This record gives sequence, structure tokens and C-alpha cells, in this order.
Amino acid sequence: MESNQRQNTEILAALQELIDVVAKLRNPDGGCPWDLAQTPQTLTPYVIEEAYEVVDAIKSEDKQAIAEELGDLLLQVVLQAQIATEYQHFSLKEVAAGISQKLIRRHPHVFGDVSVASVDEVRQNWEEIKAQEKGEVSADSQKLSHKLSGYTRKLPPLMATMKISQKAAAVGFEWDNIDGVWEKFHEELQEFQQALAQETPEEQQAELGDLLFSVLQLARWHNLDPSEALQGTNVRFIQRMEKMEAFANRPLSDYTLEELEALWQEAKRQLRK
Repeated sequence: MESNQRQNTEILAALQELIDVVAKLRNPDGGCPWDLAQTPQTLTPYVIEEAYEVVDAIKSEDKQAIAEELGDLLLQVVLQAQIATEYQHFSLKEVAAGISQKLIRRHPHVFGDVSVASVDEVRQNWEEIKAQEKGEVSADSQKLSHKLSGYTRKLPPLMATMKISQKAAAVGFEWDNIDGVWEKFHEELQEFQQALAQETPEEQQAELGDLLFSVLQLARWHNLDPSEALQGTNVRFIQRMEKMEAFANRPLSDYTLEELEALWQEAKRQLRK
């Protein structure tokens, strides 16, 4: 017990030090010009970037990297709270207290007298409590379209598409079999090709979106993660490019397309080994 109390004291002290450091960086009297120039909006890209870097560190299973990247993400939380405090909107206290109370409310099987028999029941209770908290009890708020619109606002496009199609399929808006999904893909591919040949850039963009949406339906039907798939392709592309540069005896820009293709194929062969 004493060891746990000491550890908690050290954790709180470390958090307070971070809060103090950020406050000093934002202090108009001797603070950092870059930090002082930031707003919640200008910091938004860093929130996203740091979140992705946390995920990458977790995948690497490098404990030191995970701790460092979690620290960078925590910095973004503290920075946002510090700016909000300066404008008297809210403070880190409200942020921490708010999430604690939310967890307590949404886990009545832990903090209350509700009984659950499965993970599915936990998830169902969570969604029902969440809807009540957000006041989603009106007829409009219960419509599927209302719920789906939230995904487009809050999630990256690939993730939003998967969520939207999963929810639509759950209410029966779904193909009977995979053949229908493939037919839709080929239909969208043909329409995209036609748009590229005859339509405006706006219509081409729309058809590209439809084509990508159909590709993600194929991924969903085969239980594949499109984000993971695309990330894997990016990694493989870079690995092959590294091999090409290792084989080359001059800048790649000095090679013909045919020579580059030969280097590419050799890189693929080497990586397969």
C-alpha cells in the first residue's frame, strides 16, 4: 500500500511538472514565441500526428518509444487545456474530471448494480448511455443517417467508410453475396474511367470516391482492414525504393523508366528472399 501511494505521488508530481512547463512556455513574459503563437486550431494536425506515432510505437513493441510517443500525445492534451485555461473556457481539471465521470457512468456493471453477461452487453449499454448523455432521444437523432453523419465529421475517411457501411449492413442494406459487391466495384470502375474521359474534374472526383467506397466494401466482406493494408503497401514501396537505391550506381533520376522497372523487379525479388 505504501509503495502504491509513493508511486501515485510521483506520478502526480511528474504531471504537475509538465503542467508547469507548458504554462511557462505559454507565459507572455519570457515564454516561447512558437508556443505563444499556437491556437487550438493550429495544434490540431499535431494531435493527429502524435496519435499515429503512438500507434506506430505500439506496433514496434519498443517500450521506450511507446513511453516517449505517449508523452508527446499527452503534451497535446496539456497544451490544449492550457490555452483553454487562458481563455477561461475550461482547465485540465475539467478534462480529467469529465472523463472520469464519463467512465463511471458508462460502466454501471463496475460502479453500479447492473449485471452483464458478455462483452456485447457491455457495448450495448455503453451505446445506450452515450445516446442518453448526448440527448439523442428525438426521432431525428434516432435516424441512421443522423448517426452516420457523425462518422464523417469525426473519423478519417477510410475508417468512416468502414463504420458507415457496417452500420448500413446491420439494418439490412447489404448485398446478398460477394458477387454483388464485385459487380458494384466493376460498375464504379467503368464509371470512373468514363468520367476521366468525358466529365469535369468535380465529377471525376465524385466517381473516384464511389470507386474507393466500393473497394472498401470488398475489404469489409473479406474482413480486411483497409488502413492496415494501405500502410503495409506504403512500407513495402519504401523498402523496395531503398533496395533500388542500393542497387543503383547513380541518382535514380538518371535512369530510364525501363531501367527503373528492372531495378524495381530486382528489389521485389530480393525482398521476397
